[in-house]
This record gives sequence, structure tokens and C-alpha cells, in this order.
Amino acid sequence: MKFTQYYLECLSQASYLIGDEATGRAVVVDPRRDIDEYVRDADAAGLTIELVIETHFHADFLSGHLELAAATGAAIAYSDVARTDFESRKLADGERIDLGDVVLEIRHTPGHTPESISIVVWDGSTSEEPYAVLTGDTLFIGDVGRPDLLSSVGHSREDLAASLYDSLHEQLLTLPDSTRVYPAHGAGSACGKNLSTDTWSTIGVQRSTNYALLADSKETFVDLVTEGQTPPPGYFAFDADLNRRDRELLDEGAAPQALTLDEADALVANGAMIIDGRDPEEFARGYFDGSINVGLNGRYAEFAGSVVPHDVDIVLVVDDGFETEAKNRLARIGFDRVAGFVQFPTVVMLDLPERVRQASRLTAEDFDARRNMINGLQLLDIRNPGEVALGAIDGAQFIPVGQLPERLGELDPSAPTVVYCAGGYRSSVAASVLREAGFADVSDILGGYGAWQNAQAV
Repeated sequence: MKFTQYYLECLSQASYLIGDEATGRAVVVDPRRDIDEYVRDADAAGLTIELVIETHFHADFLSGHLELAAATGAAIAYSDVARTDFESRKLADGERIDLGDVVLEIRHTPGHTPESISIVVWDGSTSEEPYAVLTGDTLFIGDVGRPDLLSSVGHSREDLAASLYDSLHEQLLTLPDSTRVYPAHGAGSACGKNLSTDTWSTIGVQRSTNYALLADSKETFVDLVTEGQTPPPGYFAFDADLNRRDRELLDEGAAPQALTLDEADALVANGAMIIDGRDPEEFARGYFDGSINVGLNGRYAEFAGSVVPHDVDIVLVVDDGFETEAKNRLARIGFDRVAGFVQFPTVVMLDLPERVRQASRLTAEDFDARRNMINGLQLLDIRNPGEVALGAIDGAQFIPVGQLPERLGELDPSAPTVVYCAGGYRSSVAASVLREAGFADVSDILGGYGAWQNAQAV
């Protein structure tokens, strides 16, 4: 058996290539949209990708089923509960897909979504027990899938949580303790609230350590998994819908168009937004007015999708040579309207210093020394509720960064504003959103709450 997990750190997303090396037949499960790596690895192993299986309609990324089908001729498969705008094979509960000695068993596991499935992997050449189960967003390492993402489209989170309980106990926990568990996401994903940094485990370990599986009743389970969920990023509903649609394919090798600053200005005048993918420290030293700072070295697509609408054109500012990477990473969440990138931005800034703005960033010590001298200070904590519950700076107002664009009306744009997060990445995102919205005096705290805590201990 060929079994490969592909883990994408910036989206905490896992996908899988599974093949039978004797027959050369293979499937890919939950692929990301830039699919060249799967094709290369299958070719290198002498495998033909015959089928692309999606465990559900993903909300946190735009899946690569259409790209992979176009590249390989593979069929696309979903649960027989799912309805797609493109041709797809419908997988029944209990259906088995025979690749040779390697066999995949489909188990319907609704709860995270109504159409969720899990895939039990059997390698008949080595064992009579299952090798693994791919659990999608039903069972994570240390957590289970959140049941509230569809509450806005007619599905009660309590009803989905009850279905999730049944799926876990009747479909997954009936597997042997030795069965490996391979989920679709890990720590950092907004598809759960307590995900482990481990990328796989076993049924036995999860049975004995996963807080949700230790619930003593269905009622307790429902309460546990519906409370304390982080606000989902703004693009989730867009992606969940787009994943069931026919759409244009990504050409991951195509570079975006190079733009002069005048061309970028014209696009912005017509409604485009600038996403500056440089590190916060470099951004603070100089940026084009109106830019949103989302660093490529962090969770770039996720936070861009949290603060930038999906229906606007995008102008990229990145370090030279990273234009195609930035375009492809935005494409992973379906943000395809990249109009181009400002060529040689550092040179342009040096040549046109009057077009450059600088961002104020305060050390924790500077903030403490000056906060009582700033009249009308507006202190904004943009972390998630679970982080805030562990401690916050006195006097802060709480708005998670993903909710900031629609909650700007709760803030005073004329007040001096200081923003902080946990370490300084998200606060640069949020501060740039405020500046782009017309807030006149905005700073963020270098090192975030962690730096502030350390300063208090000195």
C-alpha cells in the first residue's frame, strides 16, 4: 500500500494519496487546489489516480477535485447525500472501493455537515484489521468537528451535534483501538476548538483522551461541542457553497500580471484592495496607503479571507519572487480575483516616498508607559474568545479579527487606538484594516499579549 499524508501548515489541512502498488490504482482524498504534488508523486510511484474522494463540502478551503479530475481523468466522489453542480459519483454507507489488496470502506458520519463521510482503509496484504480511518472533519486529534457552521442555512447546531455523537459512537468508535486516525485538519484550524498539533493518532488513544469522546451522555456531548467555538472566518460560507459548484480551474504555474503603481492606483480607484504580504516589521517601515497587511509567513489565506471580501479585485504587494505563491495561496480559498502585483515595490517606495506611509508599533513597555497619558485611548483585543478567557489587558474591548470588518461601527475612528493579539501577526492585520477604514491614529503592540505579560513580570 502507498499511503501519503500531505499536511499544509498555513491552513492546517491534510489530504491523502492512497494506492495499491500491485495494481497501480489510487485515490486522492480531500485535495487542496494546487494539485501538481499529488500528480507527481503518483507518477513517481507508478500509480494512476482513478478517483478523488471528498469527505464533505469543505468550508475552510476550496478543494482541488475539479483540478485533479481535469489533470488525471479521475472521477469525483461524495456521499450520496451530497448534491453537486458537476458530475460526481455517489458513495453509499458501507460501500467498498476495491483497489486490489487495498480496500476503502465508506462510512456515513454526519454531524459536522449532513454529507460528511469517513473512509476506513484496509490493507489485506498485511492485516485482517483496518489500517486506518480518514475521518475528515468528523473526528480530529483531541477534538471533533464543530456542528455550528451550517446554522445559518437551516441546520440546527444541536441537531447536527446529536448526529455527530451518533456517528462517532456507531461508526468510528466501533473500530479496533489500533486503527490509525487521520483527520482533515490539525491545530490552528477554525473547524474545531481544541485540535492537537499531532497529525494522526489511533482510535484507542482518542477513545481515552479526547474530551468530546469522554462525555458521559449525548446531552453532555452536545453542550461540550457547541460552546466556546471561535467565530468562523468570513470566507467559510463562500467556500462551502463554491465547493459544490462548477467553476474555473486554477493554473498554478501562471504568474499574476505585473503592474505599475499607476495601474494599481486605477484598479484601487475601481474598488480593488491591496494585500501586502510582507512581514509586519517590513510593512510597518513603509507601505502604500490603503494596504491590508497579511504576511505570507503566517496563515496568509485564512486571514486574508477573514478581512477582505471575496468579491473584490486584489492587488498584491509581496517581496520580489513571491507573486505566484501569493496568488496560489489565495486561490486555495477561492480568492481568484488577483488583478496583478506591484512590481519592485521597494524600489517604487524609494522613488516615491510621498506615496509611502509608516505604521506605528509599540513595545509592551512603551505601551505601559504611555497608556495613561493618551486621552480617550481605545484598546482593542482581536484574539479569539478562548484566548481572551485566559487573560487580557485591563480596559480592552474584544472583537476577534475575523469579525472586525463588520463591527467597525462599534469603534470610534477618531480615537487613538492600540490593537493587540497574542504575538503581533494578527494585530498588524487588524491595525491595517482600521487604517484602511479611515481610523486616524492606530498602533499595535509588538509581541502582543505575550510580550505584555512578560513585561509585567519584570
